[in-house]
Order: sequence, then C-alpha cells, then structure tokens
Amino acid sequence: MNVIKRFGSAMIVPVLTFAFFGIVLGLSTVFLNTAIMGSLAEKGTIWFKVWSVIEAGGWTVFDHMELIFVVGLPISLAKKASAHATLAALLGYLMFNTFINIILKEWPHTFGANFEKGVNNVTGLKEIGGIATLDTNILGAIIIASIITWIHNRYYSKKLPEMLGVFQGLTYVVTISFFVMLVAAIITCIVWPTIQDGISSLQGFIIGSGYIGVWLYHFLERVLIPTGLHHFIWTPIEVGPVVVNQGLKADWFQHVNEFAKSTKPLKDQFPYGFMLQGNAKVFSSIGIALAMYFTTPEENRKKVAALLIPATLTAAFAGITEPLEFTFLFIAPYLFVLHAVLAATMATVMYSFGVVGHFGGGLIDFVATNWIPLASNHWSLYVVQIIIGLLFTGIYFVVFRYLILKFDIPLPGREKKEENIKLYNKNDYQESKKTSDERNNKKISSGNEFEDMAQYYLQGLGGKENIKDVTNCATRLRLTVNDERKVEDSDYFTENRMAHGLVKSGKSIQVIVGLSVAQVREEFEHIVYGE
Repeated sequence: MNVIKRFGSAMIVPVLTFAFFGIVLGLSTVFLNTAIMGSLAEKGTIWFKVWSVIEAGGWTVFDHMELIFVVGLPISLAKKASAHATLAALLGYLMFNTFINIILKEWPHTFGANFEKGVNNVTGLKEIGGIATLDTNILGAIIIASIITWIHNRYYSKKLPEMLGVFQGLTYVVTISFFVMLVAAIITCIVWPTIQDGISSLQGFIIGSGYIGVWLYHFLERVLIPTGLHHFIWTPIEVGPVVVNQGLKADWFQHVNEFAKSTKPLKDQFPYGFMLQGNAKVFSSIGIALAMYFTTPEENRKKVAALLIPATLTAAFAGITEPLEFTFLFIAPYLFVLHAVLAATMATVMYSFGVVGHFGGGLIDFVATNWIPLASNHWSLYVVQIIIGLLFTGIYFVVFRYLILKFDIPLPGREKKEENIKLYNKNDYQESKKTSDERNNKKISSGNEFEDMAQYYLQGLGGKENIKDVTNCATRLRLTVNDERKVEDSDYFTENRMAHGLVKSGKSIQVIVGLSVAQVREEFEHIVYGE
C-alpha cells in the first residue's frame, strides 16, 4: 500500500503543470473566437498570428504528455539522485520506442502496423520524440518510467570492480535499461493490440454507465483523498486514455472552439464531459466554511474567520481543498464521507441538467476554460450550474451546521484550548521555533522558512535515521519511516499552524503542509540525503 500511495503521489508532479497550460488554451480560445473578438480575430491579422503562437505554446504539455510523465515520475519515485534517475528514464523511454520502431519496420505484417501510410493516418500509431511508434499513451510512459526508476533505485549506487568503474552510477543504470527496454519493446509489440482493444471496451463501458458512473466517479474521487489514492481515479480519465485516447482535458481543448460556435446542447457535443469535481471545490467549500463559522462561539469567530477565509478562497479559486477538508477530517471523519456523498450527488444533478465541460479546478479554471470561451452560445447552462451549485452550498451549510451542533463536534474555535485556534503568522512561527529549540536543545534558524519547516518536521518524524523515503503530492509531504513509534502525534505538527495535520497508517506518514510542500520537500531531502 505504501508503494501504491507513493506512486499515486508521484503522478501529481507532472499533472500540476497542466493547470497553467489549460488556462493559456482557454484564453487563446477566447481571443481567437470571431464571435467574441470580431474581425480582430480573423485569420491573417496580427492579433490572430500572435494568439496562434500563444495557443501553440499552450499545447506543449498535451502534445508531449508521454515525455512529461517519463521525466516527471522519477522526481518523486527516485530514492536518491533524482536528476540522474530522470535522465535515465528519458533515455530508457527513447530506447523503448526506438526498438518498437525498428521491430515494426522489419516485421510489419507480423504485428499489423504499417508505417508507410504515416503515423497520423493509422490508428494506434504515434510519433513520440520524433520516433514513429505504437501509441501506448501515458500508460506506456508510466510503466517505462517506473521500471527505469526501479532499476535506478536498485543499481545506481552499486560498486563495480575498479576496472569497470567508468560504468558505475547513471551509465550502469542505462546499460541495464538497454536490455530491459529491448525485452519490453518486444512484449509491447505482441500484447499492445489486445490492450488497446480492452481500453476501447472500457471507454464504451464508462461512457455508457450513465448517472451511476458519474456519481461513483465523483464519490471515489473525494472519499479517497485521505489515502492519496484519488489520483488513480481522475488522472487516467483526465490525461489518460480511459475515456478518450488523448484524455478528456486535451480532448476538451481540442474541440472547445467548435463547442463555442455551435448552438447544439453542450452535453450532446461532449457527452462524456463529466469531469465536474471542481464544483465541489467551489460550492461545497463555501457551505462548509459558513457552517464552521456560524457554529463557532461569537468570541472566537474573528479568529476562525481568519483561518477559514484564506482556506476557502484557496479552495474556491485554485481548487486546492485539502487545507479546508483536513480541518474536519481528523476530528470527524464521518463528515468527510458525507462531503463525498454530497459532492457526488451535486455533480450528478448538474450532469443530468446538461452541465458538462472541464471543471476540474476552481473558479479560475471555470472562467478561463469554460465560461468565457462558451458564454456566447451556452451562457444559460452556466446560470443553471451556478444555481444548482448555490443550492448545494445551502444544503452543505444546513447539514453540516446541524451535525456540528448535534454532536458538539470540537472543530477549531469550538475547543476549550484557545491555542488551537491561534492564527499562524511570522511572530508565532518564530516563537514555535524557540519553543522547539528549548525542547530539543537544538537551534533551528536558517533564515529560510522552508528549511526551518523541514527541520521541524524531521525532528517530529524521529530524525534522519528514521526516514526511509519521502515524496509529495499537491499539499502533503509523504514519507515511509522505519519506526512509526518515533513519530510525534498530530499536535506536534499542528502547533502554531506549522502544518495542517498528520495522517499515520503504519509506517506510511503524511504531513499536511499546504501549497509550499514542494519547496519544503526539497529542503527536507537536502537535510536527510545531502542532495
């Protein structure tokens, strides 16, 4: 399970880059739409040429997703020398596709692939990194990156005889990978056509599953967040071939101009556009925050508001909900399950009213990639979306408020200890370092906030010798420790808002850091591994 969680969190590294490029494509769609911009956006104008260049840049990650995943996964999966692991994975993937290319050229009738027609004219073929090969999509990239990273973790530090010393490290990993990739390429040529048929069948099943499939997808996407396994739910659908070959996100941007110009119902044009989890990030977050605020004693409301406002804005605008969700997850897990049920129900209701599109993030994503590009012909649909969303905001508020009061749930501000709602600011942070120094007889003051946080976490995790491996997802530092008994309890990590919380599952530990987790992890690895 620790390996699965680590792998799931690794997938988020390349995916996080997609948000910016999605916004670029959304804006490009708006500024190249003649219905919005008029003659300014007509083909041949300077405006058209400039935005065409920008749009082409926006397609970078979508046109090269395989390479992005091959390079991105080792950053988290490698246990040491991640930069070398990244280069090894890239070289291995290029070798893999080169072997496939020559095998298919030499035995075209055996494997049923003919490059003479051109890769763009044959289903199942694609050019990756300038190499004509089988279109194994990100699935192939993930498998190859994982294999190469495993080889790297196992053999990178192996000491070879003095006369072979030149082959140590990266060269040794690449040498082994050469032969492994040859075998992998042969196996792929044999089995991939069958896998492609299976993917096609899966696509038909998911598209035809209707409202039950929509509800189940959104329920699992939310309820699995504490385990980190939710990445396995949405990533293969959003950027993988599970529903459409290029992933729903790329498919949406590829056709959004067509959708914008057509008056045909959007659900008829994009029937599998059920990526609506962003609605839960926007509308439910507001309802939950209001319920928490109005169940707080009046004398503590200002402090709680200062805690809730930034967390809610982060969720609603950026789509990062974990700081808010984990606030009540640790105290009342059943509220989180209820949240997953309501979020799935809201998405299903919206889908039944014809609301489809790419609503994976927060309001920034809503506006840039949906509302503005399609407003001219589909504005009424977005009015329906907002009305349903606000209705569910009210449902969240009423239900959560009732349960918090009914069961006297000790959320922040409702606890007896005032320090639990003390706001985290720079003075508090400096004071927390002083307290930690006195308790551990160690001085922790580097002048680097991220390094100081990493030092603080490391002490609470039992020191360097207790760290087996470390990675991160969007907001959490994920670790495997040698002895879980050496890890401090959640209060240590949440003291003075040093972290949002702690999740312990045996030797698998998650520190809820927030949006600065990538910087903290970098400093953490530098301290532990000296890299």
